[in-house]
Amino acid sequence: MSVKQQQARESALEAKGVEPELYASRPKIYPQSVQGRFRRIKWIILALTLGVYYLLPFVRWDRGPNAPAQAVLVDLEHHRFYFFFIEIWPQEIYHLTGLLILAAVTLFLMNALAGRVWCGYLCPQTVWTDLFFAVERLIEGDRRDRMRKAGEKWNLETFAQAILKHWAWLMIAWWTGGAWVLYFADAPTLVYQLATFQAEPIAYISIAVLTFTTYFFAGYMREQVCTYMCPWPRIQAALTDEYALNVTYRYERGEPRGSLKKNVSLRESGKPAGDCVDCHQCVNVCPTGVDIRDGLQLDCIQCGLCIDACDTVMMQIHRPTGLIGYDTDINVKRREAGLAELPARYLRPRTIFYAAIIAVVGSSMAYALATRVNSGLAVMHDRNPLFVRLHDGAIRNAYAVRLSNKIAEPRSFELRVEGFEPEQIEAAGGTRGANGWPVLAVGPDQTLEDRVFLTLPRGKAGAREHHDDDKRDITFILDDLASGTSIRVRDHFMQPSGEKH
Repeated sequence: MSVKQQQARESALEAKGVEPELYASRPKIYPQSVQGRFRRIKWIILALTLGVYYLLPFVRWDRGPNAPAQAVLVDLEHHRFYFFFIEIWPQEIYHLTGLLILAAVTLFLMNALAGRVWCGYLCPQTVWTDLFFAVERLIEGDRRDRMRKAGEKWNLETFAQAILKHWAWLMIAWWTGGAWVLYFADAPTLVYQLATFQAEPIAYISIAVLTFTTYFFAGYMREQVCTYMCPWPRIQAALTDEYALNVTYRYERGEPRGSLKKNVSLRESGKPAGDCVDCHQCVNVCPTGVDIRDGLQLDCIQCGLCIDACDTVMMQIHRPTGLIGYDTDINVKRREAGLAELPARYLRPRTIFYAAIIAVVGSSMAYALATRVNSGLAVMHDRNPLFVRLHDGAIRNAYAVRLSNKIAEPRSFELRVEGFEPEQIEAAGGTRGANGWPVLAVGPDQTLEDRVFLTLPRGKAGAREHHDDDKRDITFILDDLASGTSIRVRDHFMQPSGEKH
């Protein structure tokens, strides 16, 4: 039911003194198939997005020994996310934050340029609903056939078609859920485990939940998800402006509408007649049942199918195409005022601001990935006691040291401290290297915690760098013996106040 129809119905009820209902059941929508430019674009996007989603877990990527060979993998067991050559570690949660910012601002930019283009072409609800519609048409026929069968009693043919349709929907939904879990484990291995009932219970539970939600949302809820459940239609209205492109019915050309015969007769007599022949093809093809001639509505997902339907009719009646098309609010107002249309303004403060945020966040993430190190060093000075005086007058400080090896190969690190000699450093779990410094071995993709003691003999203190007499700054240096890269962490060495030790 369109907005105008709903308003007329409420007005009629009020005239009769009847309170309008607060709830009206949603009429079932039977979208008609259509051919045209925007339908082809939607088919291409559907094929690309679903092809990537279903097949990407099986793409291989060689990362060397002891590393997973799946191109895209969320490795929960080892706390890693792999995307081809990119590897995200658990302490890099800021990359997830950056991805969420990029996704949100990209959505804002798309909205500023072309309204709800995300909803009409790229949203998963739209893509899977389109696929379910295609299966339904293939099995049960187009709009008229489905409407006719819905009003008839069931027979063997309609029963068999219904069984086949729901089986196909369930298979699509099942593979949708199955493909999702393949991103969390090695895909070929998990497929074998699932087929032989050796997979973990959580895998079967996840597949069952996603199968149900896909089947229910794309098969039954359909446009109701967009209208009632999704918050984006309500949010995007506050983010758009009069220069954004939206699917628009051109009133000044289409009105007054009437039948083809009536409009031809009016033109022949010199009276005004619109190009709209009131064929309702724009409504019949709409997946949400919107009449675009009533103006922009919350239900409209801006998919452009009404443009294809209207252009087809215009060509058949030998009228110019474009009665419905992507247009801006500013040009609608200018045509009503008799002014010339303005060219599309893609570069304006709003879009430049969004693009700048995307560039800054994307560049920051790329720089962080390019300059990060694959090892880590954290040092914590013991709090109690801060220092210990040995029997020979030397001063000892203790530290908790944590080393991180963020690659899938074992590594050895040499630990040095500026201002100390090798013999003045002792690592509880390390050995002495060729240079006398402690050497610590860390396994692949592991961390190592060790106790390190620094002993300063009497008379070896040297100059202090800070004004505090009881503390001096020191620097721990962790050298990777294989690559030669180093990490430096500053801490301090404590000693009795007032002593020149």
